[in-house]
Amino acid sequence: MGNHRRSRLIAFGAASVFALASAAAPALAEPSTQPHSAEQSNSSMPQSFAPLINRVKPAVVNISTTELDSSANRNQLPQFAPGSPFEQFFHQFGLEVPHQTMPAHPLTALGSGFIIDPSGIVVTNNHVIKNGTNIEVTLQDGTTMKAKVIGHDDLTDLAVLKVSADHPLPYVKFGDSDDLQVGDWVVSVGNPFGLGGTVTAGILSARGRNIHEGPYDDFLQIDAPINQGNSGGPTFDRNGNVVGINTAIFSPNGGGSVGIGFAIPSNLAKPVVAELQKSGTVVRGWLGVAVEGIRPDMEDALGVKSTNGALVASVSPDGPAAQAGLKPGDVITKFGDKPIHRLRDLTWGVANTAPGKTVTVSYLRNGESKSDSVTVGRMHPQQSAEAASEMEGGQPQVGLEMQAITPQTREQYDLPRNVQGVLVLDVEQGGPADRAGVEAGDVIEKVDHRVVRSPRQVYDQIRSARRDGKKSLAMDIERNGQEQFVVVSLPRSNQS
Repeated sequence: MGNHRRSRLIAFGAASVFALASAAAPALAEPSTQPHSAEQSNSSMPQSFAPLINRVKPAVVNISTTELDSSANRNQLPQFAPGSPFEQFFHQFGLEVPHQTMPAHPLTALGSGFIIDPSGIVVTNNHVIKNGTNIEVTLQDGTTMKAKVIGHDDLTDLAVLKVSADHPLPYVKFGDSDDLQVGDWVVSVGNPFGLGGTVTAGILSARGRNIHEGPYDDFLQIDAPINQGNSGGPTFDRNGNVVGINTAIFSPNGGGSVGIGFAIPSNLAKPVVAELQKSGTVVRGWLGVAVEGIRPDMEDALGVKSTNGALVASVSPDGPAAQAGLKPGDVITKFGDKPIHRLRDLTWGVANTAPGKTVTVSYLRNGESKSDSVTVGRMHPQQSAEAASEMEGGQPQVGLEMQAITPQTREQYDLPRNVQGVLVLDVEQGGPADRAGVEAGDVIEKVDHRVVRSPRQVYDQIRSARRDGKKSLAMDIERNGQEQFVVVSLPRSNQS
């Protein structure tokens, strides 16, 4: 994890749909539904992937979008019109005069996608088409069609598009990502750096990776080289079924692939894609809690014997959990009949529960086992934003564990009455915050020059800075009565 935090994650974002610009291919054969077998996984290296590529390549497409870029004017000084009396002031000190904002100009972003239905249903990453207009899909034979967004989901970074053709289109099917084993061969097709029609092969390197992009992170890690421009494109198993949707790469310097890529598992994507295709949106359950992981040093204080479970950090007033009697400090051990081993067990369990359904929640309070019935609510956009900010667990993004200042913490940490902000409980050794000089016991007063009063506000400022393409952000900190100013580097989530 230390190396992971020190390097850059590149989400293949709005610049990566698998473009295929080669000669016309034969009709697409049905992907095999043959189940995984030990014989397959242990077989020798295939002589060629050509038969597989010939079958699936026609269904992989290039996606281009046009979006307005005003970033050149973002974070600048106030703008002055030509001839302003302020010009003389700037000239006096040899400074460039910041004139009025120039009109935003269009940029073209490229990404990848794949067709899952002959009627023209296309799957890609949400970040490929987000903020874009004039979305176009280009087939392998060079045919370009306008695409309409049917639905998109920020929390899983998935989007579904629709194109119309006068004939059935080649398509591929989702496979079973749970059937894929570490060490199995995988193949990716895509449009890295706009080159088009690029095929790479490798193996599944690991499962269940959390790269702190959202509350439902559960990525496949692959070593098939994928780069910027690959976002939204498919990773296939040896039977030609889509087992992953390429989304991000890990790069020490923010550049190209070093053999660590991340793909959304097909079993995570399938129900989301189906719901987007049906209704254009995703309905999720909502519990109304902010949770975090349990560290070994917490066990005695919480009265637990392992790091399994989800610690309730806060409870939304009048939310389902509050109405059922859950309180901050409770450790949720089971949701329904499913044990909670890690945070994602709870976030996915709640999200996949139909709103209105009553579920038994088991938890520990001061070491004592309890259970209550909770009627799951519906997650609305505001709760979605809270989920993205709160239900990540651990020490996301910059290596900080934080807590809002309460009367109890103010007394416990002997904080002066006039100190306001967010208390730093722990700093990950070697993480971005640690390298910037942040220490446990510091109080973060401002992030990027904005006042913060809760961990969620800190996370929101970090995400905002990353979306704006910033490489670092400033923090105003109070430490033992002294004001401190630090600059924290931001791990990039480089989107392919």
